[in-house]
Amino acid sequence: MAWNATLSLDYSLQSGKTVAHYRHEGPLRILQSLYPEGDAVCHNVLVHPPGGLVGGDTLDVAVTAAAGSHGLITTPGATRFYKSLGETALQRTRIRLEAGARAEWLPMETLCYSGCLAENHLTLELAPGAELMGWDITALGLPTAGQPFSEGSFCQHIALPGIWLERARIRADDLLLLDSPLGLAGQRCIATLFFASGSKLERKRRELALDVAREVMGAHALVNTAGATSPDAQVVVARVLAPLVEPAMGLLKQVWKSWRRHFWGMAAPSPRIWSA
Repeated sequence: MAWNATLSLDYSLQSGKTVAHYRHEGPLRILQSLYPEGDAVCHNVLVHPPGGLVGGDTLDVAVTAAAGSHGLITTPGATRFYKSLGETALQRTRIRLEAGARAEWLPMETLCYSGCLAENHLTLELAPGAELMGWDITALGLPTAGQPFSEGSFCQHIALPGIWLERARIRADDLLLLDSPLGLAGQRCIATLFFASGSKLERKRRELALDVAREVMGAHALVNTAGATSPDAQVVVARVLAPLVEPAMGLLKQVWKSWRRHFWGMAAPSPRIWSA
């Protein structure tokens, strides 16, 4: 039996404080709003009590942020796509920001178990002047547990419609993609951090963001499998391949902290749940 769930999370600015309201159906929840940075930024933790998706399950998450608000969303642990008996498991997230709003989409990693049939979609709708920072960190199989990604498929779709599209469809039997030096080169964790804007970013602002990311990468053990680029004047992207989640996550956290200072002039206190 499929276990479906929906959640709508809305941010608004009220007397200088970002306030979150949510509605849900099925097993998706938002924990208490936290304000470790003061009233301007609202931190929320999205919880899926079942802990994973099997074939036929669908999760739909919709986030909106009104002008002037700033929401940060993370999760308490990994999203798990388990082995399927034939149906696809689907997670869809849509984030819509009004002019002048900011958001950060920073879920923990996605784990693709061998035999899964999974799709993970993220769609961004940004009004002029809105800005969003987010990441996706996906691991294929559980190598430390001796469970390689030997069956199944995974599709990742990230889109700022009309501006930027990232789409990858990875099959466990596509060894040319998985192991070729022109593909994943034997790495099993794919991680992407992006900064997206509803307006064109000034060239200097983009170039400095790339310099900042490359400086962080140059001092990291994953320097040879990491890079930064700007595929469009509204988007800056940092990417890394790694054998495991932990080093990739560690690198993206460093770049996120640096980009937060660069783009918004803000420190980057880690969400409390990350150290729980």
